[in-house]
Amino acid sequence: MLLLKERKEIVKFGNRMLDAGLTTGSGGNLSCFNRKKQLIAITPSGIAYPLLTPQDILVISFDAEIVEGNGKPSSETGFHISLYKKRKDINSVVHTHSAYATTFACLNREIPAVHYLVGFAGRKVPIAPYATFGSDRLAENINASIGGSNAVLLANHGLVSVGSTLTKAFNTAEEIEFVARLCYQAESIGKPVILSNDEMDRVIQKFEHYGPQEK
Repeated sequence: MLLLKERKEIVKFGNRMLDAGLTTGSGGNLSCFNRKKQLIAITPSGIAYPLLTPQDILVISFDAEIVEGNGKPSSETGFHISLYKKRKDINSVVHTHSAYATTFACLNREIPAVHYLVGFAGRKVPIAPYATFGSDRLAENINASIGGSNAVLLANHGLVSVGSTLTKAFNTAEEIEFVARLCYQAESIGKPVILSNDEMDRVIQKFEHYGPQEK
């Protein structure tokens, strides 16, 4: 089976995404890119995460052609491929519909540096303008908005996080949901204090050496 490791990881993290409350049902999607083989493993369309097996995960080419697997790949395959083409540091993409981050997306608002953990994404979490899900325009808007960030909000839609590994992309999605919740709660009481760009640059630099390092 092609990309067996990546397919197993997608099943695992799809269920973790559901357990963490980052999505519901079959909402959202995940993928991994094997740059050596130039193949992408991606979730299928419309199958609930608890029902997924590695065989259900599709392997596709850069042209979105199915190389192995049955069924249809995610409706958002276009922006996954687009992100892999845009940045060589991205090997995994996680798309969630987490409640607090999506609340900011529905307000068409960025998530500011209300807490240093926003550094998992960057100085802030930018927002991409709205476009119909699965459309070329949505992929274009994400590419134009993400810059060097590890996460971007999709207006009136959800969140996309990226990373060199699926673990990193998932952790970013989880931490940004936490920061979005803090920002929502802080604004319910008063006006939160936003960390400066200089401080966030220091945080981001420290994050580069945080946790187990890739070999």
